Amino acid sequence: MSAYPVVKYKKMKSIYFCLGIIVAIVIAKVNPSIGSTGGILRPEITSKYLAVSLLFLSSGLTLPTEALTAAILRWDLHLFIQGFTFVIFPAFVYCLVSVLHYTILHPSLLEGMLILSTMPPPVSSAIILTKAVGGNVAGALFNSAFGSMLGIFLTPSLIILILGSSEVNVPSEQIFKQLFVTVVVPLVIGQIFRNYFLRWLQRQNIPFDTIGQFLIFFIIYTTFCATFSREELKMDPFSLIVSIFLIVCLQLGIMVFLLLTSSGSIFKFDGPDTATIVFCGTHKSLTLGIPVIDIIFDGNPNISFLSIPLLIYNPLQILIGGMMTGLFQDWLKNHENRRRPRLPASCYIVTLPTVSTPSLCSNSEVYHPDHWCDKLLCCCILFNSCMLQIRIDIISRSVASKAL
Repeated sequence: MSAYPVVKYKKMKSIYFCLGIIVAIVIAKVNPSIGSTGGILRPEITSKYLAVSLLFLSSGLTLPTEALTAAILRWDLHLFIQGFTFVIFPAFVYCLVSVLHYTILHPSLLEGMLILSTMPPPVSSAIILTKAVGGNVAGALFNSAFGSMLGIFLTPSLIILILGSSEVNVPSEQIFKQLFVTVVVPLVIGQIFRNYFLRWLQRQNIPFDTIGQFLIFFIIYTTFCATFSREELKMDPFSLIVSIFLIVCLQLGIMVFLLLTSSGSIFKFDGPDTATIVFCGTHKSLTLGIPVIDIIFDGNPNISFLSIPLLIYNPLQILIGGMMTGLFQDWLKNHENRRRPRLPASCYIVTLPTVSTPSLCSNSEVYHPDHWCDKLLCCCILFNSCMLQIRIDIISRSVASKAL
């Protein structure tokens, strides 16, 4: 298959993914009660447990164990993501809110933005979008799960530190159980099944990508059903529009900042790692956020304003991320091409029509040496070729002079 149909197929796949997200949102808007808590679809079970568990089971079946192990040992990637999530992001939003306090926005709405900044990454959407763009799925999987566990302790502590709230009792045992059941168990089962029945899985040719996309659309649908059915979002249009505008600008600004910082000359993360950083660093968990807000600010008359930034941010992170999959795939391709080391053309192809010498590739294919051994081999072959050519020239001249 030529390169053009493959690129065209990937483009169409990203377009269909975006269309699927839009359709899921529109259906959720038409009748949100069906997919909201207590509705016919029972999302508190089917989405929260079943769909997420199947998604991680699929990841366990498709991810090589070596890739998962290597991702766990990537301390530089984990330190960057978790440090940004729990230190840089809250500090930046704190500075932003300090400026916005001089505007007409409701103070509790601004406090809600501070609460939003302390949330950990979710265990679903960051992985979904990282996989969609071709990023480091194993790294996203580990950081989402690890960040959620850290958030159980760090998020309430950061809220208390920033807002000076009183004593907090977060149901950490319940959240740990949920993470264990929906993330750890399916992932381990998938890895065990993959290691023992890999050939059988390959023969079955199960469309894991298609199944995963339908699970993603279902999770997005139930997320927006819950968003549209919440009374907290029924506020005056001006405040709602300003809140949405601020949160969209915040998300896009953070994504661009992470993209430029992680792939720049200081940190030098590769393309797949950069995708993981962008999505894990910008996404915030609604699953942990709403219970924490309800517990810490129980009895607060402005609790609805405190929840609004997170309720807006969570669905928008899926929508914006889905819309940017095609652009991110193009960026990844261009970024990898720029990072690939290139030597002069004479080092890539060695062809001597009059002398039989070993060549690295055919005339129709360009070889790009990635390892230092390959580069050394290129240089040696080029040197030998030059020396042979010099000898041929000397012999030719001597023969010509004798003929004269």
